[in-house]
Amino acid sequence: MKEEQRKAPTFWQQAMDDLAKRDPVMQRLVSQYNDSTLHSRGDAFTTLVRAIIGQQISVKAAASVWQKLADTLSKITPESLHSIDPGTLRACGLSARKISYLQDLSLRFINGGYDETVWQKMNDEALIAHLIQIKGIGRWTAEMFLIFYMQRPDVLPLADIGLQRAVSIHYNANQPVEKNKLQTIATNWRPWRSVATWYLWRSLDPIPVDY
Repeated sequence: MKEEQRKAPTFWQQAMDDLAKRDPVMQRLVSQYNDSTLHSRGDAFTTLVRAIIGQQISVKAAASVWQKLADTLSKITPESLHSIDPGTLRACGLSARKISYLQDLSLRFINGGYDETVWQKMNDEALIAHLIQIKGIGRWTAEMFLIFYMQRPDVLPLADIGLQRAVSIHYNANQPVEKNKLQTIATNWRPWRSVATWYLWRSLDPIPVDY
């Protein structure tokens, strides 16, 4: 999707200002990485595909697999992804398990099982519970969908390794961070925990996290 078609959250500026005022680490990160923001690709299927590809691998590795897939398919749609030979998907760097997840997801979209107007009415936890019923989508993948596609402002993906690593670096003297401590630190970021998470990711990788 072309850059101009992608949408930044309407709340981004307010979130930046609020986080910078109340948290010295956020103030530094917001100032340092003011050249980009989180963007929605405006397509639910694409976001879920990218999130499934990104499960348990680095941002760089996920970007590489996605690029190979994009080069293989002229357009990534439920129909094109469902019909492609699994061997071709393996050649793009996808595991057998992820291929199974993506083909199941494609079939669900082909069969028209989703209604975005219903998603919009759900709170974060209800939508996560709804999404994890899909094969291959666990809580982390659902949280990525909420952050990037739904642009929910206050999602905290506690199990995200990148978030844990960044909090360790910036808030805990490079020592491992227990989830309860991470939750406590993140209390100060409410109601902008999605935005704080994005800036912490941004501090780790030259490539902005993008689903």
